[in-house]
Amino acid sequence: MRRRWLRRSGAAVVCAAVGLGAAFAQAPGFTRTELQRADLGVPGREVVVVRVDFAPGGSVGRHTHFGDEVAYVLDGSLVLEVEGKAPRVLHAGEVAFIPAGTVHAAHTEAGPAHLLASYIVEKGKPLAAPAK
Repeated sequence: MRRRWLRRSGAAVVCAAVGLGAAFAQAPGFTRTELQRADLGVPGREVVVVRVDFAPGGSVGRHTHFGDEVAYVLDGSLVLEVEGKAPRVLHAGEVAFIPAGTVHAAHTEAGPAHLLASYIVEKGKPLAAPAK
């Protein structure tokens, strides 16, 4: 009986953590749409390619990733805030690299912005986690 309860409670914790990551990742005015997920030649790593959409005035709060992020601004502009650095405005055609575990946030000031982002992340972990 105890083993069954532990299995169920463990599954509930995993589901809650995944749900928290999903809820965090879809903040109002901000969406990530997964386009592709594939295993890499490096054990335990995968690449995830997403389209990132910011509505006018949209934002994503302080968060980190379990791997590196490379983002290309398709159109619009946004303010990227990386912990320990001055905020940087990214315009269409510009690229940002954010190392694994780096706390960052982003928001638009006027119109919408759209990005194509690739993440090289630890397999089985959520794409993003709220910063502490």
